[in-house]
Amino acid sequence: MAKLRKVRRRQKYRYNVNRKRQRNKIENKGKFESKVVKNAWIAHKSAQSNLRAMGLSYDPNKTIKAGLDKDSEEEKVDEAPIVSAKAYVAEELEKEAKAKRVRNFRLPDGQVRYLIYLMKKYGDDYKAMVKDKKNYNQETWKQIRAKIEKFKSIPEQYCKYLN
Repeated sequence: MAKLRKVRRRQKYRYNVNRKRQRNKIENKGKFESKVVKNAWIAHKSAQSNLRAMGLSYDPNKTIKAGLDKDSEEEKVDEAPIVSAKAYVAEELEKEAKAKRVRNFRLPDGQVRYLIYLMKKYGDDYKAMVKDKKNYNQETWKQIRAKIEKFKSIPEQYCKYLN
């Protein structure tokens, strides 16, 4: 019986692999996006104990159990909440999550030029825009109207058209 190709390949030493880089990849613990968590993290502690100290959950399945009976839920309510030493971390993360994000959506320049052309030529007559020769994608009047409304909702691009 012949040996599998995979087995033979596994037994060859690969000289082109950088072992030092591979080891560093395995040992690397990753980087934190949040500065608050990064500053509160203690390197010699485990991830679980670090997160517990910050008032965060390591395993959400253990924290919020699905399908509990009403009796067990009532028992949980009676327990006192655990106060963590670094509670400010959880509060800061909540503030970051609730903060409004800046919309950076822009339409492509070609599409903007096409919409400006249609608006200058036809105004608000969307049904006439459908019959235009530049409508080679054969978009319906509702699709064109939706694109124009999206264009009008982007102030930076629409203000250039108005000027």
